[in-house]
Amino acid sequence: MTMSNTPMAANPLTRAVLEIDEYASGLGWDQPARLFALVDTARLKAQEPALAAQLGLQDESETTGLTPIEQDEIPAGKALDEFLGTIAWPDAVAGCALTVERLMLPPSAESSVPHGLSETKLTAWVAQHPDRQEVRMTVAVLRDGSRDCAIRLREKDSPTEVLTGPELVPGLAEALAATFVD
Repeated sequence: MTMSNTPMAANPLTRAVLEIDEYASGLGWDQPARLFALVDTARLKAQEPALAAQLGLQDESETTGLTPIEQDEIPAGKALDEFLGTIAWPDAVAGCALTVERLMLPPSAESSVPHGLSETKLTAWVAQHPDRQEVRMTVAVLRDGSRDCAIRLREKDSPTEVLTGPELVPGLAEALAATFVD
């Protein structure tokens, strides 16, 4: 997938995160989680020219980028953390990324969270909270430990309103990084 609105000044991992965010945005909201392998674009073009051509990379002049390749659908009904625990990546994969939609509360709501709720009841409580926000989170990690994230609010669904940074979703970044641990 080649996207046009990603900033060229960004590092390759940030560009990959923004490309995936833009791709997910084009699919609309209320989508399932999506997993991507991140491969070195130059290596892909050299070792898999047919796949590179299929992905529209043959005309790309940049050689320092990462190409996101969407993986098979995440099994429905399986908890995301359980699913991530089953993944092992081949050496050709430089990193991975996940895009997922969730409900989030602002930090100011933290003090009003009832204690002792089951996960199901907590989820229902958050879904009913008046300050909840629907967000799409795109989190990416590389084998070397680098990470980056993008967060898009449903109510501010615009490429200019996407928040990026390496520490926005640390728990999910850790879970993705664990898919590279032998």
